[in-house]
Amino acid sequence: MSSSLRIAIIGQSNFAADVLELLLERSIFQIVGVFTIPDKGSREDVLASTAASHNIPVFKFASWRRKGMALPDVVAQYKSVGATLNVLPYCSQFIPIEVIDGASLGSICYHPSLLPRHRGASAISWTLIEGDEVAGFSIFWADDGLDTGPLLLQRQTNVEPTDTLDTIYKRFLYPEGVKAMGEAVDMVAQGTAPKIIQTEVSATYDPAMFKAENQLLDLQQSAERIWNFVRGLDSVPGAIATVLEDDGSEQQVRLFGAHIYSAGPVKGGQPLKLKGLAKPAWVHEGGLLIEGTDGAFVNVRRIKRGSKMINASDWFKQAEHQPITDFTDDELAKRTQLSGIWQAILKEPIEATTDFFAAGAGSMDVVRLVEEVKEAFDVPLENEHVFMAPVFEEFFDQLIRSLRQGSGDASAKQLNYEGFLLQANKREIRVPTQLFINGAFIDAEQQRTLDIINPTDEQVLCQVACASVNDVDKAVQAAHKAFFGAWKQVSPRQRGQLMLKLADLMEQHKEELATIESVDSGAVYTLALKTHIGMSIDAWRYFAGWCDKIQGNTIPVNPARPNNVLTFTRKEPIGVVGLITPWNYPLMMLSWKMAACIAAGNTCLIKPAQTCPLTALKFAELTVLAGFPPGVINVLPGKGSDAGQAVADHQLVRKLGFTGSTPIGKHIMKSCAASNLKKCSLELGGKSPLIIFADCDLDKAVKHGMSSVFFNKGENCIAAGRLFVEDRIHDEFVRRVLKDLRSMTIGDPLNRSTAHGPQNHKAHFDKLLEYCERGVAEGATLVYGGCRVPNLKGYFFMPTVFTNVEDDMFIAQEESFGPIMIISKFNGSDVDSVMERANRTEYGLASGVFTKDISKALSFADRIEAGTVFVNVYNKTDVAAPFGGFKQSGFGKDLGQEALNEYLKTKCVTIEY
Repeated sequence: MSSSLRIAIIGQSNFAADVLELLLERSIFQIVGVFTIPDKGSREDVLASTAASHNIPVFKFASWRRKGMALPDVVAQYKSVGATLNVLPYCSQFIPIEVIDGASLGSICYHPSLLPRHRGASAISWTLIEGDEVAGFSIFWADDGLDTGPLLLQRQTNVEPTDTLDTIYKRFLYPEGVKAMGEAVDMVAQGTAPKIIQTEVSATYDPAMFKAENQLLDLQQSAERIWNFVRGLDSVPGAIATVLEDDGSEQQVRLFGAHIYSAGPVKGGQPLKLKGLAKPAWVHEGGLLIEGTDGAFVNVRRIKRGSKMINASDWFKQAEHQPITDFTDDELAKRTQLSGIWQAILKEPIEATTDFFAAGAGSMDVVRLVEEVKEAFDVPLENEHVFMAPVFEEFFDQLIRSLRQGSGDASAKQLNYEGFLLQANKREIRVPTQLFINGAFIDAEQQRTLDIINPTDEQVLCQVACASVNDVDKAVQAAHKAFFGAWKQVSPRQRGQLMLKLADLMEQHKEELATIESVDSGAVYTLALKTHIGMSIDAWRYFAGWCDKIQGNTIPVNPARPNNVLTFTRKEPIGVVGLITPWNYPLMMLSWKMAACIAAGNTCLIKPAQTCPLTALKFAELTVLAGFPPGVINVLPGKGSDAGQAVADHQLVRKLGFTGSTPIGKHIMKSCAASNLKKCSLELGGKSPLIIFADCDLDKAVKHGMSSVFFNKGENCIAAGRLFVEDRIHDEFVRRVLKDLRSMTIGDPLNRSTAHGPQNHKAHFDKLLEYCERGVAEGATLVYGGCRVPNLKGYFFMPTVFTNVEDDMFIAQEESFGPIMIISKFNGSDVDSVMERANRTEYGLASGVFTKDISKALSFADRIEAGTVFVNVYNKTDVAAPFGGFKQSGFGKDLGQEALNEYLKTKCVTIEY
């Protein structure tokens, strides 16, 4: 029988086109004709174009009958193809019985319900509206009734709570339906197709939901029934509700994206009156809450107002962004490419005002548009984005914003803020002075401010906003919303692109950033340019490379026989991260922590040091230019006792990264435990030992010994807090150090010849004076410095050298965090003793040794209790090398691959099969 099967396909849409393609793969069938709907303007149905591409005769009829009677010319054209079987895969037209019975084998038709229940054109909508637990489709033998012919086959699936009309069609009715149509034709060809008479028991004849009067949502019913009705019309055409405005007018809207709400009371909701609802609905950050007659709630995520789809939570908001006008040449080229995609789907010329749906697009056209745009432009896109921007120019604007978010186009947004004009280093630099929260610069609560002092001249440089506890909460809420919202839509690779763009912007502005850092923190400009800013840029570029390489493992575990088990791990971001950084390397400490944090997929807020927050605020501006979504990065200048404590205490902060003193670190750790047991990493104080053996390269040892102490004015966490110099070279080492110190240029950090700038702030400067006084009082020998630089205004502290320092002295035990070299002798015959002395501290951040004896060097590296070990070098850090201490120098790592683990959580998944 199969050799004589001549098939006529009657229908339309992508579904019918896919059935045609499937049947064409079976060479034993002959498709003799395709019958479909007429063109809409210049837009041809996809079934017609697919058939034409295979040279199959195509017939387009606006109607098959008039006044209930078959049109003779239409029937004649149908009969001309000599079909033995009619296949109706998706047919919205009324086909006369003369055609239905016109094929010798009859007609088989696809219907999206488990007949006999839900007969009619809107069967699948009613499956959801009525709350059926099972959905499916039927292929039946068509007759002159309404979906009443004998059944050929049926397929079913469970209705999930997350299903909508759109999802159930895409996941089951469409793909399984196409395959089932092929199976049905095979069965007819083989003579095995059954004809099972439908029962009238439980048969329903449901209203057609393409009529507007049937789309009206009855609000006087339970929450479950309201939810089912909304999802039964999602994503087209949408359930209709009416908003009662305060002025008495009414506005008809459509509701989409409903779910039963069970998350508890909402905060900050605004009432909205709906016609037919006794109590007000509530607009909140998660959508629109509607109370059913049973006291339960339905939440609606999206509302269509006119032709514009909006988030329900934005009902009371005005338009929040201006249309983009400054398109680049590349973006204009993308506009032409996008216009071509629209034209291929709509089959008509595309104008800026072309409305996708007004031009005749249906739900499958939405799917096609989404998939083609995703493939062409590599952007995250969902069906709802089309409904939210159905007009071409709106859709193009949305696409470019998404692309800029991924690529970080600097033209995406220019930021307005209050700030001051820094005139320094032959430059004029505009610097923000407000808090940076949710992508915008804003004033602090009650307009609180901090004075920022220039350490070079002790004058007030500017005033910056001082964050309160409530300001911290705003930033955390913004970061929390971004983490579960916009940031989730950015793929790991796009995240890396954003970070690279940010690094490029930092590179472009590095002289400005170095100037700000120098004026604000006292860092020597040349050092700021190379290290403070240079290593910051390196960190962003390094961690950008990790974004799409964060992955888990598969783990062999013992299965419970006879079953098998697959166990694997996922590395996931933690959530909102709080960062608190010190004043010695303002931008570098920010970058070390934040780059790893962002690469791992978290959002964050940072409280920079109270005394020098300006580079962090300028950095915040660059994040906007790079295209980071609002809320991903937030910067809050403020006091540690207020803002810093609020970060540590906040319940939504899931990880805290802190660099600072050990006493404050201990307090931070207590707060992390007491608040919500948040994960924390601490990079704390140090008293790093540097052992210099007599067999070293003395020139190199002096050079690096100087750097180990005086680098960055001694404001260096890994500074060598105590030098142990072998007695045979002790005096010569000291002599050379003093010689170099006497020639060191101290002064204006912006001067290119300056090697030593001012200390960061007055409190620290005063602490260094007290530190030296105590060293002298305990009997150490002060051989150089120990005082303010004479005749120089500003916090300039003389580089200082102490010798004859005993192990029990205060300056031998405690960190100065300043340019103070502490030297103790040791005898080269007693290596064990000097190692014991080097470890006789509660700190363990860094260490160093100078020797030409590889055995001594490796023995030192083996025995020293420190997180970093330098051999014949010092201060040699790199963004790829992990950095962090032992003991009371803290725990956790910055930099390197290990730093990512500080901002990730490991999830173990086990599947039995």
